[in-house]
Amino acid sequence: MLAQRLLFAVAAIPVLVAVVWLAPVWLFVAVILAAVLVAQAELYRMFARVGVVADAGSGLILGGLVVLAFAGGARRPWLVPLALSLAVAGTLGLALRRPARRGFDWAGVALTLLGICYCAWLLGHAIWLRGLPGGAALTLFGLAVTWSGETAAYFVGRRWGRRKLAPRISPAKTVEGAIAQLVTSVAAAFVAVETVWLPDVTPLHALGIGVTLGVLGQIGDLAESFLKRSAETKDASGLLPGHGGLLDRLDSLLFNVPALYYYVKLFASPSS
Repeated sequence: MLAQRLLFAVAAIPVLVAVVWLAPVWLFVAVILAAVLVAQAELYRMFARVGVVADAGSGLILGGLVVLAFAGGARRPWLVPLALSLAVAGTLGLALRRPARRGFDWAGVALTLLGICYCAWLLGHAIWLRGLPGGAALTLFGLAVTWSGETAAYFVGRRWGRRKLAPRISPAKTVEGAIAQLVTSVAAAFVAVETVWLPDVTPLHALGIGVTLGVLGQIGDLAESFLKRSAETKDASGLLPGHGGLLDRLDSLLFNVPALYYYVKLFASPSS
């Protein structure tokens, strides 16, 4: 398993860096859109196994609409709340055409909306993040901080982990691993600020971002573990060798990407 994880990372990281740093906007949007739709489909399939059936077709179309709204939202910010409003109203409206199997099928409707909000809305912020001044560097910065922290948690937890962090949700996670993730996230933020050109990211902001991503990334990881536990499954899918599904790989980023975007906009942008 560890060898598979390392081999996949060696192959995937250069491609990801090239997409973030070099790809034209349309290609980056297409990659985010594809990632959202795959992760959303994994979520729906995961719960279908335990009898909670989403309106997958409508959910994926409406989720894609939300992602595309982020692509135009830099010039027309009203597009994003409009798309999300259409997604909520559309999901509830389309549910009227589905006959209930046992009473009113509210769980399937809620799952459809969860997929749109959890996958499309949260990850859609990656388009806005990359669109900021120096956005490509900021995006890679967020990836490096998040995945450095996760890697530290994995190895420290395996080697020295003794106290369980959330045994009912994710038995493998430990307090020692959580501390390692927080410390490494802060350290990675400082290293990135000193070695990569990042506009308006001071050492103080590096500390703030490191703590924010180090904490929220773990909450995102535990949130996905909670969903998998609810769906009685170990991995979202077997798509990525050694990593499970795409949703398993994006769990921390779903929380950290919006967090980094709003942190920069609120505290680290020239206008703040």
